[in-house]
Amino acid sequence: MKTLKFKLYQSNQNKHLKQSINAAGVIYNHCIALHKRYYRMWGKHLNCSKLQSHIAKLRKRKAFWQQVGSQAVQDICQRIEKAYQLFFKHHKKGVRPPGFKKVRRYKSFTLKQAGYKLLGGNRIKIGNRVYQYWNSREREGKVKTLTIKRTTLGELFMVVVVDSVEEPETKVETSRIAGARFRLENVSHLLRWNKNRITAIPETVP
Repeated sequence: MKTLKFKLYQSNQNKHLKQSINAAGVIYNHCIALHKRYYRMWGKHLNCSKLQSHIAKLRKRKAFWQQVGSQAVQDICQRIEKAYQLFFKHHKKGVRPPGFKKVRRYKSFTLKQAGYKLLGGNRIKIGNRVYQYWNSREREGKVKTLTIKRTTLGELFMVVVVDSVEEPETKVETSRIAGARFRLENVSHLLRWNKNRITAIPETVP
């Protein structure tokens, strides 16, 4: 896998991506609240698949939540689950469970195989809108995930994870002039110039 990062052009419609990140932050906090409430009521951990199913139903009734793609919502639930599993495994070492985050400081959302389309040149379609980015490097391989990240300064970046492409092996032939050594079956001759005559020095090949 290889991770590539591209900066998006400054544009008025970038506000829609920022709203999507805010919506992702709201969904994240709602998921954390559900985890805490479920544990208080039942004394056990909320299953990730149950959480995803519940959030998917809520999303259909909340227009603001629909600014985040369904796969991005699933990814939020999965990230919370990973954080809880890390807490269960290493809580004795001081690892804390995932907690609430300020929406304005929430940083990103991630899409997998749907919700976006890479167009020609430096354009990408996310949802129903087309955005441009600085095509600062060549992108090769199949896209696995696409993440829109917001910095503390409000800049937006597109982080793409792709399958790394294996570079073909290149065979480099040794120059026949410089440093060439000619091997025969039993004997090779290393030629040496000595002024105007050639001296042949037999050398046995190991």
